[in-house]
Amino acid sequence: MRRIWLAGRTLFRAPLVTAVAIVSLALGIGANVAIFSLFEQLLLRPLPVHQPERLVNLLAPGPKPGSQSMNEAGNSDSVFSYPMFRDLQRRQTSFTDVAAHRQFDANLAYRGRTLSGEGMLVSGSYFPVLGVQPALGRLLGPDDDRTLGGQFAVVLSHAFWHERLGADPRVIGAALVVNGHPLTIVGVTPRGFEGTTLGTRPHVFVPITLRTQMQPGWKGFDDRRSCWVYLFARLRPGLTLDRAATALNVPYRAVITGVEVPLQKGMSDQTLARFKARQIALEDGRRGQSTVDREARQPLVFLLSVTAIVLLIACVNIANLLLARGAARSTEMAVRLSLGAGRWQLVGQLLLEAGILALMGGAAGLLVATWTLSGISAMLPLEAASSFTPDISSPVLVFAAVISMVTGLAFGLFPALASTRPDLVSALKGQAGQPSGPRAAARLRTALVTAQIALSMTLLISAGLFLKSLVNVSRVDLGVRIENLATFRISPELNGYDATRSRALFERVEDALSALTGVTAVSASMVPLLAGSSWGTGVQVEGFRVLPDTDNDARFNEIGPGFFRTLGIPLVAGREFTPADGLDRPKIAIVNEAFAKKFNLGRDAVGKRIGNSGPKEPMDIEIVGLVQNAKYSEVKAEVPPLFFRPYRQDEEVGAMVFYVRTAIDPGAFMVNIPRIVATLDANLPVENLRTLSQQVQNNVFMDRMVTTLSAAFAILATLLAAVGLYGVLAYTVAQRTREIGLRMALGAGPAQVRGMVLRQVGVMTAIGAAIGIAGAVAASRGAGALLYQLEGSDPAVLTLSAVVLALVALTAGFVPALRASRIDPMRALRWE
Repeated sequence: MRRIWLAGRTLFRAPLVTAVAIVSLALGIGANVAIFSLFEQLLLRPLPVHQPERLVNLLAPGPKPGSQSMNEAGNSDSVFSYPMFRDLQRRQTSFTDVAAHRQFDANLAYRGRTLSGEGMLVSGSYFPVLGVQPALGRLLGPDDDRTLGGQFAVVLSHAFWHERLGADPRVIGAALVVNGHPLTIVGVTPRGFEGTTLGTRPHVFVPITLRTQMQPGWKGFDDRRSCWVYLFARLRPGLTLDRAATALNVPYRAVITGVEVPLQKGMSDQTLARFKARQIALEDGRRGQSTVDREARQPLVFLLSVTAIVLLIACVNIANLLLARGAARSTEMAVRLSLGAGRWQLVGQLLLEAGILALMGGAAGLLVATWTLSGISAMLPLEAASSFTPDISSPVLVFAAVISMVTGLAFGLFPALASTRPDLVSALKGQAGQPSGPRAAARLRTALVTAQIALSMTLLISAGLFLKSLVNVSRVDLGVRIENLATFRISPELNGYDATRSRALFERVEDALSALTGVTAVSASMVPLLAGSSWGTGVQVEGFRVLPDTDNDARFNEIGPGFFRTLGIPLVAGREFTPADGLDRPKIAIVNEAFAKKFNLGRDAVGKRIGNSGPKEPMDIEIVGLVQNAKYSEVKAEVPPLFFRPYRQDEEVGAMVFYVRTAIDPGAFMVNIPRIVATLDANLPVENLRTLSQQVQNNVFMDRMVTTLSAAFAILATLLAAVGLYGVLAYTVAQRTREIGLRMALGAGPAQVRGMVLRQVGVMTAIGAAIGIAGAVAASRGAGALLYQLEGSDPAVLTLSAVVLALVALTAGFVPALRASRIDPMRALRWE
């Protein structure tokens, strides 16, 4: 305890040095803790279930003729048909059971209040496989999904029960209307359990056998060519992943060969051979199933690398401060050694001082991390922010403690060793003849500052590249006029509407919105623009020959009258849809230029006919219009081949996204939209209400987040490097006061003295910048996938970063240089 008190007293004798060290550490550790918190939550945290390490996800790579329907849980490799799920569940021997799940949109009505939310269709084995216990009532089990449409039961998520229903225990046995169907509430999930798909937070869990009721118009339980369910399982004790995969592929191959191969028609021999050779693969399922891992891993690894560099710069800064302070304490150390103190005893004392600094910096870093996480949360789209909690979890606290201890050791060890080197004679003589201290220590301080400059240069270039990449993204020609455009979605089918009532409601919404003052155009689409959504199908096109393995896929959308005029997409030929294009009129379509190019239609698309894929399907849809290409699903993706149909000709339409162009600020206008919808149906929630500009920003939020954070960390690193450079130069000038005074007494002018100091700055900056450029070019190759239309060695970015760093370095060095040029020679010659 006495040594701790002594270390604390020593630190606070130099409050400025201590304060600079704590602030530097707080910024460096706080940045690392914040990004690691994101990393841990999105990429490391296991599901809050029993023995998550025993869970495995099932994958089925290879050709999948028919339809595939995917969501945030995974790509086409991850989905199975419902009959295949039941086959595997019955025949497998490697698992305690196999579970299935599928996300769906849900309108939830309870005691007269309706809200839009998310639901999860789950098999009766879902909760037993996870080993989850209810917080209230019971969870769904095997008896709940034995027959299609049999059990109208629902389990509430703990968050929904607590936040929306006031944690009322009397809800058990009550009715919750889900998508127009009253379901009996049988239980509540435990606190913290939010399903098995990261990025979604289901409000309710419903038996998978109710999909037809939850999604009106859907049919596909018996279709082996319709893949839509995600599967996971729990390994039996003592069984490895490889052995389980080998055992599971025996029944899987039997089903493929005996049942599914005969169903395949029109395949080439090569594709059929690949289909027959399909095998199930197993992957670690402790984190559930999600596309977040694939999408977020590279950006988060990059940001974690950036913050590690920031912390390294902070450590170098503090090591330099401690080296300089150690040189000033050399006489003290020499006296202690001469009085019999052991060197390792002094090293321990100095490391204790460094440890206290690291502890205080780590504590302050938690506050910085909290602020940083709050800022990150504010940058996220509403959908992503709802799945992210900006808090410091227990693993993150452990990480903060470990990184603080390692940091303390990293910046404290070498200064401690250098300060206690037993050169008693030189120390007691005041280091005569070495005005800047021991040459080795001076060289080390210079090398450390040069390293800081190099690391700062690397981060500045990286930030510059991401900033230019974001500029490139912002300059993308969307082909759509996004200004003064509001958008929202309604899903009347989820409130029990049939297609006829839904179409009538959509027309009434269009009319009601068009009648509002300030509205210049209104239209609608089934698939929202620039929202990451995309529906596709195979098509037949007049004059385009389809052979086995021919790519005849295209994206499609259903839209309302005046859609292209409302969105500002120019019509190249033909006409738009009108309100008269209904079910009683001939089928028609409009195609984009990419569609016309892929299917060799050229500019003569109007008048050609298309149809659904299949040799017996009629080509009964006439193309009546050709429109210019416009970005569709993603801002950064190529425009896909796309055809549009009138939603008024869809016999099963049930949900629609509306677009309202206004002559006034759409942000101020949007308050009218829920009111208008409520006059038509008070129980119909308005979903995803926002401006199209906000939708575009959400579409590229990862680019904005990486750019903002990398720029912030680069600025922080550069300021830390500038502080380090200033500190070293100021200390060097102070130590060389006698030498500089002697030079000036012998005729050196102030300009020469300033030049001498600034030359030292120039040499360190030039060397550091060269190393930093090389490091940045190498690093950009790894992060190249995150950059848009940009090379990692962009000359403009390299040049501008070098200029910025040079200006910062010269600014940091100018004050010590100016102070050196004002030294009084007579006073300096008397310097001790």
